[in-house]
Amino acid sequence: MDSSLYVLVEDLRGEGVEKVLDRVRGYGVAGITVGAVHHESRDITPHGLSKLTLRHDGAHFDLPGDLFAELRLVPPAGYTDAFDGLLDACRARGLKVHGRTVFLRNGTLGAQHPDVSVRNCFGDRGFPTDLCPAHPEVRQYAVALARSVARLGVDSVVAEGLHYRPLKAERSFVPLGPMDAYLMALCFCDFCMARASDLGVDAGMAREECARIVGGLLEGDAPAEGEVTRAALTAYAGPDVVGYARARCATVTSLVSQVADAVASEGSRLVFVDPTGAVKGYRDGLPSPVLAAYDGWQLGVDPVALSDLMLSFTVLAYARDATRVADDVDAYLRSVGKDRQVRAVLRPGYPDSDSADRLTAKVHGARAAGAHAVDFYAYGLASHPVLDRIPHALS
Repeated sequence: MDSSLYVLVEDLRGEGVEKVLDRVRGYGVAGITVGAVHHESRDITPHGLSKLTLRHDGAHFDLPGDLFAELRLVPPAGYTDAFDGLLDACRARGLKVHGRTVFLRNGTLGAQHPDVSVRNCFGDRGFPTDLCPAHPEVRQYAVALARSVARLGVDSVVAEGLHYRPLKAERSFVPLGPMDAYLMALCFCDFCMARASDLGVDAGMAREECARIVGGLLEGDAPAEGEVTRAALTAYAGPDVVGYARARCATVTSLVSQVADAVASEGSRLVFVDPTGAVKGYRDGLPSPVLAAYDGWQLGVDPVALSDLMLSFTVLAYARDATRVADDVDAYLRSVGKDRQVRAVLRPGYPDSDSADRLTAKVHGARAAGAHAVDFYAYGLASHPVLDRIPHALS
C-alpha cells in the first residue's frame, strides 16, 4: 500500500533535510508530500527549531518566467531554494516526492488584488484569503502554478484549495445556523453570476434571496435549524439558490479540468484534495453524520463529475472512529468509481487519534474500504512519540 507523510518546508529548513528524511524513512512510509506552495499560518511545532512557526503565503521554488511573465497574479516568493537537492535526497532513500500546492487560498494576493476574491450577497469582499474559482485571472494563475510545480519533477501535484471555501468569520455575536453561514459564503461576483446565468440560473434572484434571508438574521430573525442539504436549502432559500449552488460545481469542475490538463502537459499527474472531511471534523474529529462524499457540493466539489477527468483523489479522513474513516473512503469510491485511486489522510495524534491502536484501526479500516494509499498529516505538527505510531499502523 502506498503512503506518504506531509512535510512543510519550514520543517526541512529548521531540522535539516537529511535529518528529517532519515526520520521519515524510518516511519516506513513510501514518500513525502511537501508544501511547494503554502498559505499563511501560525503553528505550534513541537520539535521544530522554533516552537511557534510562522508560515507565509508563498511558492517555495523559483517561478518559471515563461509562465508568469504576462500574469497579474504572481505568488509571493517563499523559500525559493527549498527544492534544491530535495528530490535527489528523497530518491536516494527510495522515497517518492509529491508537491502539495495550495491554489486559491492566498491572503497576500487577495489583499493586493481585492477584485479576484469572493464577493458575498451584500457585495462585501471580506475574505482576501479566498480567491474566486470563476475569475478568469485566478484560473490562469492556477494553471500556471500547476505547471510550475509539475516542472519540479514531483511524482504528483497534490491540489489543495481548488474550490470554494466555507464561511470563517473570526468573530460573530449573531448566531448563524449552518444554512445561514452557507448562504453568506456564496460568491456573487460578476463571473460567478455570469457562469450561473449561462447555465439557466436566475443569479440575480439567488443573490436577492440570500441577502433577504441573511439580512433578516442580522436584524434579529432566528437562525435556521438543521444541517445543509439540497432539500432543506430548497425549502429555506428556494430553487434559484439551489441552482446557483449547482453552478458552482460546474465552475470548480471546469477549473480542475484545466489544471489537470496543465499538469499532464508537464509530464506529471494531478491528485485532487477534497477538504470536506476536514471541514466536518477538523476541530475535534467528530464529523456530522452525513459522509464527506455527499457534502462536497457545498464547496463546489462534485466527485462524480471530477471522476471523468482524473484518476486520483485525496480524502481528509479527520475522524476519531475507524468505522467512520472506512465509510468515508467507501462512499468516495462509490462516487468516483472503484477503478479510481483514493488516498486517505489521517492525523496520527490529537484530536483524532489518542493511541497507536486507534491509528492502526483507522489505517486498516481505510485499507479494507479500498483506499489506494494512507497518508499522514503532518510531520512538523506532531510530536515524535505520535509520529512513532506510524510504523505500527502501517504494519
